[in-house]
Amino acid sequence: MAISNCTLAAACLSLALNATPSVAGEIFEVNGAAISGYDPVSYFSSGGPIKGSPEIKSDYKGATFHFATVKNRTLFVADPQKYVPQYGGYCAYGTARGYKAPTEPHAFTLVGGKLYLNYDAAIQESWRKDKVGYISKADKNWPAVKDQ
Repeated sequence: MAISNCTLAAACLSLALNATPSVAGEIFEVNGAAISGYDPVSYFSSGGPIKGSPEIKSDYKGATFHFATVKNRTLFVADPQKYVPQYGGYCAYGTARGYKAPTEPHAFTLVGGKLYLNYDAAIQESWRKDKVGYISKADKNWPAVKDQ
């Protein structure tokens, strides 16, 4: 069954408005951890998300990040901007459309050495059809969206 971009956007907006995430600064957290507790370095070093440990953590911009290994935490602390998800870990598609939406850690894409997360696989599929266009729109929208 095909889902239109309009339907996907409406679903994202509805869920974003009804979500009760913990927001620390401009970074999306679930249960007190950024990226739902997944290790941000793992996206780059392991090809996909690996659940981090609450015992191996670091704070950045008011949010807590968990790591699978001490080595990953060390890499992150040395250069957090290299590993943090774009748009504070909120949905890249939603940001491009002008609103915050939660994300699913497995709905990710690496573009130009940066991590982009999406609400879910269906939204990710739509987002991937015009990554460059959506990134351009989201980059322009993020300064206003992050304060919502």
